[in-house]
Amino acid sequence: MQTKTNWSLALGMVLLIQLLSACAAKEDAQLQKPNILFIMSDDHAYQAISAYSDHLINTPHIDRLAKEGMLFTNASVTNSICAPSRATILTGKHTHINGKIDNIMPFDTNQVTFPQLFQAAGYQTAMYGKLHFGNNPKGVDDFMILPGQGNYINPRFITPNGDTTITGYTTDIITDLTLNWLDKKRDKEKPFLMMYLHKAPHRAWWPSPEKFKTFSQKSFPEPESLFDDYENRGRAAKEAAMTISNHMLLSYDVKVLPEAVSALEIDDDPRSARFFRGNEYPRINDEQKALYQPVLDSIAEDFKTRWPSMTDREKRSWKYQRYMQDYLGCISSVDDNVGRVLDYLDENGLAENTIVVYTSDQGFYLGEHGWFDKRFIYDESFKTPLLIRWPNEITAGTTSDEMVQNLDFAQTFLEAAQIDAPTDMQGESFLPILNGAKESLDREAVYYHYYEYPGAHSVKRHYGIVTQDYKLAHFYYDVDEWELYDRNKDPQEMRNVYSDPTYAEVVTTLHKELDALRVKYQDSPDLDQKYIDIYEERRRKREQNRK
Repeated sequence: MQTKTNWSLALGMVLLIQLLSACAAKEDAQLQKPNILFIMSDDHAYQAISAYSDHLINTPHIDRLAKEGMLFTNASVTNSICAPSRATILTGKHTHINGKIDNIMPFDTNQVTFPQLFQAAGYQTAMYGKLHFGNNPKGVDDFMILPGQGNYINPRFITPNGDTTITGYTTDIITDLTLNWLDKKRDKEKPFLMMYLHKAPHRAWWPSPEKFKTFSQKSFPEPESLFDDYENRGRAAKEAAMTISNHMLLSYDVKVLPEAVSALEIDDDPRSARFFRGNEYPRINDEQKALYQPVLDSIAEDFKTRWPSMTDREKRSWKYQRYMQDYLGCISSVDDNVGRVLDYLDENGLAENTIVVYTSDQGFYLGEHGWFDKRFIYDESFKTPLLIRWPNEITAGTTSDEMVQNLDFAQTFLEAAQIDAPTDMQGESFLPILNGAKESLDREAVYYHYYEYPGAHSVKRHYGIVTQDYKLAHFYYDVDEWELYDRNKDPQEMRNVYSDPTYAEVVTTLHKELDALRVKYQDSPDLDQKYIDIYEERRRKREQNRK
């Protein structure tokens, strides 16, 4: 009996020690500043991540972040266009505050970015990949960034020590550089902030040779609204120049060789051939061309054989398939490379104390409403993927429908790292959602404002308010039109109900709430006019220069 009692006491002591050790380990992890790996792709639609929907592609490595962390189903941007989105992420401020309202307007370099704050707090910071504005990122100890849009094949990089060109495929190269920094260049005694930024899948969707070959043989389901006629919407949707039918270029976008287009005497946009004659293809060496050429030849042959007898509807479907083959081929490479980085974290004991974020600079149209590109407040471009893993803090496999925005990223990261955020940041930390301290934020609506009109794709200027249930938008400049969508009854946003008497009370309420958001975020009709005046002056100068 005595032996049994001693054995029970010993076992109890062992279990107690294990429990105390586990608690202490958790306390240590909580006290230790977390690393942050911020992964962002360019124009990655949430529809092309299988954690959201597997009807187009499987992305097992990105999906790991959802299985081991949290998936946000209602994350969004404040301005759906590349450089402004990045400026918002870096500053935690709307674009009318940080100055980067479109891809042309300069960023206000007096703005403080969150990497600067991390750097000042003792973090080692680095940025590899696509920044898309400025050649000297603030607050990073080391960087290798693509100039502007950069190239998919044999890209050139800007570094602190000058430019360098690397042979290979950009998605793979950016990952190689990131892994090299994590393994060999970082100070392992310091926490790190690594911004790992992909060019893919930005237009013109140039896959790696092996993905080009594989995906060119696949076919994909068409979205229900591929043949949308915009009947129930205003001029903005009807006049946008981003349709697959009329605005997707045969050579530049869907990789039909220029000589195949000429052979059918098609009056193609003169910009189209620049992909092969002055942009991407001339960068490719002979060995690479040998891998790409057979697929290009097969596309050209299929085009010449089938195009002349196709109806307009069939042509749209054909171009859609070519678009998806290349776009999703690019996504597949991103997913493979995200897997490489996640494996590195696991194999080197970094996973437990590293916050891994996967997102995009905005959403993208994958044929919905007959479109490609982004810019609109409509869901496919307004919403963005967001998946976050943080072991010991985020419960694995959780989903949140909170209305978080890229405006919130800076403050969330700063709070996670126990760094004070500047009081002029305009977002809201959603750390309490990540660690389960709160079920919801004190936020019932988010604000959106798009400015780049007249400009590429002719999407009209507009601002709006979005709640869980509704979306109210005002299109302005050369129009004065309002649109209201019932997000529950009309998730594809096919019917503008602004003038429907049934929604009169909703309209009144949302107008008041939108006015309040404009005040809260320091936006106003005067600012709208200021940026219109700047655009008009810019246009006048361009016309004078042409003369």
